[in-house]
Amino acid sequence: MTEAYYITASELAKRSYDDLPDELNSAKHMIYSSPATLDFNSPGAKGFGVKRAGLAIPGSVMLLIAPGCCGRNTALLNELGYSERFFYLMLDDTDIVTGRYISKIPQACAELLEELETEPSVVMLCVTCVDALLGTDMERVCRACEDLTGVKTAPAYMYALTREKRLPPMGLIRKSVYSLLEPQKRRSNECSIMGFFSALEDDCELYALLRSIGIKNIHELGRCKTFNDYQMISRSNFSLVLNSEARAAAQDMQSRLGIPFIELTRMFRISKIHNQYALLGQALGSQLDDTEYMNNAKNIVDSFRNKYPGEVFAIGESLNADCFELALALTEYGFRVAEIYGTVGERNFVFVKKLAELSPDTRIYSNLSPTMMNYEPLKDVTVAIGADAMYYHSDIAGTPFNEEEQPFGYRAVELLFNKLDKVLSESRGGAR
Repeated sequence: MTEAYYITASELAKRSYDDLPDELNSAKHMIYSSPATLDFNSPGAKGFGVKRAGLAIPGSVMLLIAPGCCGRNTALLNELGYSERFFYLMLDDTDIVTGRYISKIPQACAELLEELETEPSVVMLCVTCVDALLGTDMERVCRACEDLTGVKTAPAYMYALTREKRLPPMGLIRKSVYSLLEPQKRRSNECSIMGFFSALEDDCELYALLRSIGIKNIHELGRCKTFNDYQMISRSNFSLVLNSEARAAAQDMQSRLGIPFIELTRMFRISKIHNQYALLGQALGSQLDDTEYMNNAKNIVDSFRNKYPGEVFAIGESLNADCFELALALTEYGFRVAEIYGTVGERNFVFVKKLAELSPDTRIYSNLSPTMMNYEPLKDVTVAIGADAMYYHSDIAGTPFNEEEQPFGYRAVELLFNKLDKVLSESRGGAR
């Protein structure tokens, strides 16, 4: 039996990003969609996949244009309360072979609008790999729909085939979602936070730090209740991009609306969070005093380390963190990370190289490798972080750490260690 493929951090760091093992490159092998990967592997799967993300605009509806096999995983949206906003234009074999359905889309939109009691703010046309293969010009199709119905129409590309491309599905959908913003006068005391479809956790210090330098209105897609709220995003004087998948959207907003952006990274190393806030303050021409938040996060980490000094971690990628940066942070805090299940990218390869210096024997697995069918967990792992890591280590304490409210900055550190403390305490019968 073939063992699950892994490579140690030191072995991987000796290679370049352009020389990744084939087992870590999903384009070089068949993809294993295990229960550990189902919530992120498909752009139409759980959480904020393309379909749900396309409905992030208040008042929007979606028309899924697809064969039945692509629509079957939409039941979860109905469970989440989207049943009255989601509709289908199902394709048969002849539609797909001839492409004749493309001319039917505007009429399908018109018929959909006739059935609705109230006019939606926008119709999102969700298309699949069928249109990726056909090369359908969805911008032109959207214009045809608007001409016929008078309702704004935008594309939502559920192209799993482009997952490894420069602009993957979740980058494309972010660009589409922000594409309907219209130019208006920018306000010097307003900004927007981009990157996620849900809002930051309420107690995130970023809000307080921005307000301390005179920012009164902070716009987030996840806090928009009406289409008018959504349009207010274009009043922002600048945008903060907290997820690299929103970069293309921010670049488009800068080009169309004149709104510049600053890109920040979600990190769990306290020193790096502090440096990032210092650089943000310089960019905004003000000093951000983060001393209180930094000291509080340090105290929480120190308290956890004193209480649980010998924990050994397994870290997945189905969580609100970059698994390699988080592994590096835990290692720097004095813990041992035995296993990581993650996708190595150009941006996080730098974390792999630093991790190799501190924890050369850390094993790195690919969730998508077919060899993971034969995975056997290490026995010395004591706590798992991430829904996928918890799947592999179902018999130990763990936290999925993938709630919809997004953690960021020092608040993310606090939330993670508080959750870890809770699950470890509960699994071991209370305080140690």
